[in-house]
Amino acid sequence: MLIINADDWGRLRAETDAALRCYEHGKITSVSAMVFMLDSERAAELAKANELDVGLHLNFAEKFTGHSVPDMLEACQSKITRFLMQNKYSQLVYNPFLQKEFSCSYQAQAEEFERLFGKSPSHIDGHHHMHLCANVLLSRMIPAGARMRRNFSFWPGEKSFLNRAYRGFVDRWLARRYCLADYFFDLTQSIRDKKLDRIAALATSRNVELMTHPGVPSELAYLMSDEFATLLRGVEIGTYARMGLLSDQPAPPLFVEEHRFSS
Repeated sequence: MLIINADDWGRLRAETDAALRCYEHGKITSVSAMVFMLDSERAAELAKANELDVGLHLNFAEKFTGHSVPDMLEACQSKITRFLMQNKYSQLVYNPFLQKEFSCSYQAQAEEFERLFGKSPSHIDGHHHMHLCANVLLSRMIPAGARMRRNFSFWPGEKSFLNRAYRGFVDRWLARRYCLADYFFDLTQSIRDKKLDRIAALATSRNVELMTHPGVPSELAYLMSDEFATLLRGVEIGTYARMGLLSDQPAPPLFVEEHRFSS
């Protein structure tokens, strides 16, 4: 099955509208929503009206731009983004002095998602993939059994052995606790490297997620093209909700009581 997911739902009005257009034409199957952003409220209403499969796009990478962000949350987010965005290796480092801030931001985003959408997310991923940063993974703040986005998948030779080994180690760790797709790819990179045919072939026998950003004009053009429509012929497309959980039980609540984080 091929899961075609659009990131950044609710970040900006133009990004939401582009993703909705793709969904209405059957070019994406699900979205990942950002909360506390400029278009979050409207995007939630559109998702409910169109019965969209919606995940939570955790944001630890940029400032919240919504109109009613609590001061405490803004302060926590500022510390987190300053740390994570200082260089590309920061996400690999566990910062014990920021665990309270990470817990605060995660809890607030989880609660806001439930308020906006009236349900738990179908899956969880992160803006700039920061749901895989050390402070999130090692805290285990995301409940076991949730559907999660894995690391990017690469064919041998596309990345160094050390790079692939690290990603493989993290994915094996994730798979013990969460429900993952078998493979994960980015649309722009896949177009550039001419590997969409191989991705479609994988999706005939495995669960594959293809990440898209319809707010990017080049991606929107490709998603709406006849070439993409041809690629999808003979491929089952679906959502994380259809992929199921490890236990085949209903999705767990996205957040838990604060005392669970005390350790």
